[in-house]
Amino acid sequence: MRVAIADNNDLSLLGLQTVLQTEKNVEVVGEARSNDQLMDLLDKFPSDLLIIDYTAHQFDIDVIPKVLTKYPQINVLAITPEQSAQTLVHALRSGVKSYIKKDCDIAEILSAVRETGRGSKFFCGQILETIRRAEINVEDIDFQEFTCEPISLSERECEIIVLIAEGYTNTQIAEKLFISNHTVNTHRKNILAKLGVKNTAGIVMYAVKTELVKPNKFLFSSES
Repeated sequence: MRVAIADNNDLSLLGLQTVLQTEKNVEVVGEARSNDQLMDLLDKFPSDLLIIDYTAHQFDIDVIPKVLTKYPQINVLAITPEQSAQTLVHALRSGVKSYIKKDCDIAEILSAVRETGRGSKFFCGQILETIRRAEINVEDIDFQEFTCEPISLSERECEIIVLIAEGYTNTQIAEKLFISNHTVNTHRKNILAKLGVKNTAGIVMYAVKTELVKPNKFLFSSES
């Protein structure tokens, strides 16, 4: 996966470079510190994924539709400080596929990179909570010409579905998979969104229907 990074903060750029170096199938093709530099970078180095803080100095949200018009194959992952729900929705309408915050943990950032690189949507738990507090349903957002194709579940999400269906709590799943509680919660919220269900019961029904678990493991955790 060829990745371009767009940000104007040295610490952010160094942090993302360091995190992405741990991924064997990821190549960072370059960094851009302004809208103009980003377009030049993508001209020279075709990319599969753009990681961008459009709120950074010398960037703005309007660069995203420009990028997608010229390079429609690119998937866009926004990583910014906290924003209002309206700003998040505007970003999604502009073509951002996935959205996480800069204070997300490393595991969550890598999950976002993998999922977005595959063409799936990924939202960290904090972003989803901001949108839902404003009573905005992500599925109801008008994405105009951007399509919403069926989203496949990742291997990690399938693991978590099985554990949820077997009755494990978020804390127990975190311990079993050696990830943080927050990351488990984010995966749970993404699973709910992808499956189009509202609670643990819906996840369990999916697991049984698709034979991820046997009916005799049809157990409910105390978390919904």
